[in-house]
Amino acid sequence: MTEYPTSQEGPQPAGASGGGSDEAGHGKAPIAAAEAVRTHAQVPVSGQGGAAEVPRPRGAGAPGPGSGQPAEAARAPGHGAADTGPGGARTRDDEAARNAGRRDAADAGPGPATPGHAGPPGPRTPLGTAPLLPSAPEPLPGAGGGAAIPGSGTGEVTAARREGDRLRFVGAATRRIARGIDLDEIVLGLCRATVPTFSDAILVYLRDPLPVGDERPVGPVVLRLRRTDRLRPIDDLTDGGTGEPAGVTGVAGATGAAGELDFSQLPLVGPQGDLPAAELCEIRPGGALAEVLRGVRPVFGSAAGAKDALPELLGSEHPVPRGQRAILAPLRGRRRVIGAAVFLRTPDRDAFEQNDLLVAAQLATHTALGIDKAVLYGREAYIADELQRTMLPDSLPQPTGVRLASRYLPAAETARVGGDWYDAIPLPGSRVALVVGDVMGHSMTSAAIMGQLRTTAQTLAQLDLPPAEVLHHLDEQAQRLGSDRMATCLYAVYDPVSHRITIANAGHPPPVLLHLGGRAEVLRVPPGAPIGVGGVDFEAVELDAPAGATLLLYTDGLVESRLRDVWTGIEQLRERLATTAQLTGLDHPPPLEALCDDVLDMLGPGDRDDDIALLAARFDGIAPSDVAYWFLDPEETAPGRARRFARRALTRWGLEELSDSLELLVSEVVTNAVRYAERPVTLRLLRTDVLRCEVGDDSPQLPRQRRARDTDEGGRGLFLVNRLARRWGATRLSSGKVVWFELPLPGANDRR
Repeated sequence: MTEYPTSQEGPQPAGASGGGSDEAGHGKAPIAAAEAVRTHAQVPVSGQGGAAEVPRPRGAGAPGPGSGQPAEAARAPGHGAADTGPGGARTRDDEAARNAGRRDAADAGPGPATPGHAGPPGPRTPLGTAPLLPSAPEPLPGAGGGAAIPGSGTGEVTAARREGDRLRFVGAATRRIARGIDLDEIVLGLCRATVPTFSDAILVYLRDPLPVGDERPVGPVVLRLRRTDRLRPIDDLTDGGTGEPAGVTGVAGATGAAGELDFSQLPLVGPQGDLPAAELCEIRPGGALAEVLRGVRPVFGSAAGAKDALPELLGSEHPVPRGQRAILAPLRGRRRVIGAAVFLRTPDRDAFEQNDLLVAAQLATHTALGIDKAVLYGREAYIADELQRTMLPDSLPQPTGVRLASRYLPAAETARVGGDWYDAIPLPGSRVALVVGDVMGHSMTSAAIMGQLRTTAQTLAQLDLPPAEVLHHLDEQAQRLGSDRMATCLYAVYDPVSHRITIANAGHPPPVLLHLGGRAEVLRVPPGAPIGVGGVDFEAVELDAPAGATLLLYTDGLVESRLRDVWTGIEQLRERLATTAQLTGLDHPPPLEALCDDVLDMLGPGDRDDDIALLAARFDGIAPSDVAYWFLDPEETAPGRARRFARRALTRWGLEELSDSLELLVSEVVTNAVRYAERPVTLRLLRTDVLRCEVGDDSPQLPRQRRARDTDEGGRGLFLVNRLARRWGATRLSSGKVVWFELPLPGANDRR
């Protein structure tokens, strides 16, 4: 017999199986159910001092000696033999069996009393029902030969209650398995639900790698031991620490009374897998394990196919319990077998029964389907993570005169993608564009629209368009994507030479500027309409950006939630920045990375309703003494004048050793500009961590490096620039183009 700890039965009263020996000895049995129905008005129901009835199926014959049924299950006090008259005994018996079956289906109430003894008093219940609470807790199943069931030990009541226990266990176990959302949670739920209720040990093998969806595995099928679990350590299964297993005689390696392997002598399994079992198993095509897995249904370890399948799975050098103390259950997903589970019991517990195969099948089916869902969910989460990662910059540039830091937080673990983004785009003249935006929603669609808008913003920034013009083109692009494609965006351009910043806003929360002295202010920027509305003009403002100040751009997820409105959140952010600056000192700004982390710490438990994008910019600027600027008329003498201007600047900065390289490159670049320019050419030198030269003209045509032939007189200027400069490039502007190159300063590491 196999009982489960979910049973609501109490302990069996003494003498519950006795009584009625005279009738049984003569091959006669009273029709107890019919007698109970006939005397229904005089006999109290179970739990009220009367004797309980034992149901009998319709048409069942009277039990005889050795039939496994009690000769006299119950009898009303004071009554003699049952009525056996032909005129209604069968009808009364049928009705009594149905009533008793309904009472037993309630699966509750104290066990029946012996004939002539009143049962314990209990609360009055309607006919056909019984109390739902047990009178005493039931011991663990399988321990010490199984727990006794009140009432007739092998009758229909015991069988019905055992089946009810089994169903309740399967329901509770499948609910625990279904609670898992990832692979490890589902496998852990299976192990914890079955040990020790169903088995003493369990091993779960899964395919490595696990197939996803319709993927067809390539190569041999390999099973890997994913998790194991146990009932208790080996020392707890021995008597008094003598090393002898409980209930088993002999030394280690001895067999039980039935000749089975003494499994209690083996180390039982634990979460770290201390059962001696193979971690990897390659399934041989046509082998015993392959046939069992192909059959899908669980089998006993003593079955014909499983005798060879278990050693193949666990390893031939590892012992396998004999008899019905092991169940091998294939784990089949929606399309294919994805693993196997092995349930084990020790000899001091009842062996598995035939119905336990049905339990193992249910557990294996729910586990396999859950693993299938977890694998698909993991793939979707991986796709979402990759999509979000590629939509956002891998790393921020470090342009001259500004330091940058960023953070991104999804709205929740189950919503990994969203429409928030940030970007930093280097511009000609050592400027940098700072962008932060928010598309409505946090779905794949929002992320896709965000990616298109971010790409559009990068393209428009490279054209060096004014911020208001960039937002205008973004608005047109959003309308082309769809009528309901709306987003907010803030676009700012910082110039480290002039220490100014130009900001345009499209319905986004205003930025916060933290000054060097610790004062934090919310910048007054025209709010504008969101992108996608259409027909709205955007206005830009130009503000001071002093050296040492920090500009914080963010999305509304940082300052708005169900617990606070957006302006309350903005004020809290401003106060948080001011407090952080005072803690780090008023003479130097707080570290940028630590500042971002401190800002995110202001979020409370209920403040994560939306994803968050955060971009912080520390303005260092470029001192005017490190900048040299000239205008050159587009004439033949311009390259010579450019060389003289460059030589004087290098002398002033003490960089005379760069004169030869700089003069050569300046001459080549200015010559190309003069050839196509109609307006004055600009020449600017910037001294920062490198020496940067910028030459601008009004021609939109970008220069291209080409391979000159031996007979060509020109075409080698950009080749020289490419060979001598650390970096170089060309950027198209709204009024022309800028060609720039950089030279490393003397003593600096060449990071080209």
